[in-house]
Amino acid sequence: MIIDERNSRNEHVINAAKHIMTAARTAPKGKGIDIIEIILITGNDIKILSEKMIAMVQDHGMKFFLRDAENILNAEAIVVIGTKDQPQGLNCGYCGFAKCVDRTKDVPCAINVTDVGIAIGSACSTAMDMKVDTRVMFSVGLAVKEMGWLGSCSQIFAIPLSASSKNPFFDRKPKTPENKNDQK
Repeated sequence: MIIDERNSRNEHVINAAKHIMTAARTAPKGKGIDIIEIILITGNDIKILSEKMIAMVQDHGMKFFLRDAENILNAEAIVVIGTKDQPQGLNCGYCGFAKCVDRTKDVPCAINVTDVGIAIGSACSTAMDMKVDTRVMFSVGLAVKEMGWLGSCSQIFAIPLSASSKNPFFDRKPKTPENKNDQK
């Protein structure tokens, strides 16, 4: 049997994504409490997500969402990692409040934010070990949040994955409505 790498690339990326999701799941969590949520986005859902990001520019004006929306179309899969908002009762003060009960709803628990950061680091380390290209994108995470794809998670980040000759998620030129067609 002869297998052309180009014909097995997508399968490799999907398998790598599953390992990446496991790495995020098994990453250490504050007080050992797991409030991380993880999903994998593939196929046409990537296009739907890209379209949502383009529509979001009208609401908030962050034009780099246009670049990122086009950029994720080069991904074969996107791992999304988020955390629910659940104060851990440590009264650590990292959120700016002396006690967890004093924290307002609009301020995230610092332990939760740290947990998602550690999960992302573990996921990206695994992606590197699996030889797939990545980039952590909060813009994509925000779109996932607005679409409700990760339930009640408050801090969401996305990691698009690719296995190509050059990482498509770096050396990116900004996209704006005026010059979108001028840049390749």
